[in-house]
Amino acid sequence: MADTTSKSYFWKGFRDGTPFIFVAIPFGTLFGVFATEAGLNIVQTMAFTSTVFAGAAQFAALQLLQDQTPTAIILVSALAVNLRMAMYSASLTPYLGAAPMWQRACAAYLTVDQSYACSIVQFEKEPRMTVPQRMAYFVGSVTPITPLWIFATYLGAILGTRIPDSWALDFALPITFLAMIGPMMRTLPHVVAALVAIVVSLMTAGIPYNLGLLIAGCAGMMAGAQAELFAERRKAAS
Repeated sequence: MADTTSKSYFWKGFRDGTPFIFVAIPFGTLFGVFATEAGLNIVQTMAFTSTVFAGAAQFAALQLLQDQTPTAIILVSALAVNLRMAMYSASLTPYLGAAPMWQRACAAYLTVDQSYACSIVQFEKEPRMTVPQRMAYFVGSVTPITPLWIFATYLGAILGTRIPDSWALDFALPITFLAMIGPMMRTLPHVVAALVAIVVSLMTAGIPYNLGLLIAGCAGMMAGAQAELFAERRKAAS
């Protein structure tokens, strides 16, 4: 029975994650195009996208490489962009932390914005799910995205600059994050963190090497944490 229910949760996760392929395909293709324009060959591009497997960090690192940014700044920037994965992991630990080590290692590699967004909503909606069911759902949610992301990157690297600008593939990046962030703006701390990060990023847009984004991210996290503390104290006082 456990295997059957886990399988059903896998397919539920698969269905919930499938809509993201409509942004993963142009997003991955765009990265492949940018990578070849930046001078990476097919092998380098595919190794980059397969090992890092983090679209936003890949774009950030690639842009900085094109700008001849010092290696240390590139590494720090890519890590900072991916710092949200540490927060995702901390958020998922209560639900997946009891899984075997090899499953947690696979989940760490497959933790992306889409798999986290689908999974955390599902886990909060059905708190009685078992660990195998949660892991099955998590893997299912990222299964339609992973192979298509890698294939789309390869397609973009092969086609390169032959893709016309009129296709406007760069729409995929903001659309992806808007689609994921919107449903998660459920509490005041979430909204405060987002607003502060937006304002600070606009104020620091002129700082070299995109360091303004790092400052904005830190400011947003601190503002969100303070807003959550304030909300908890107010709740305790009432």
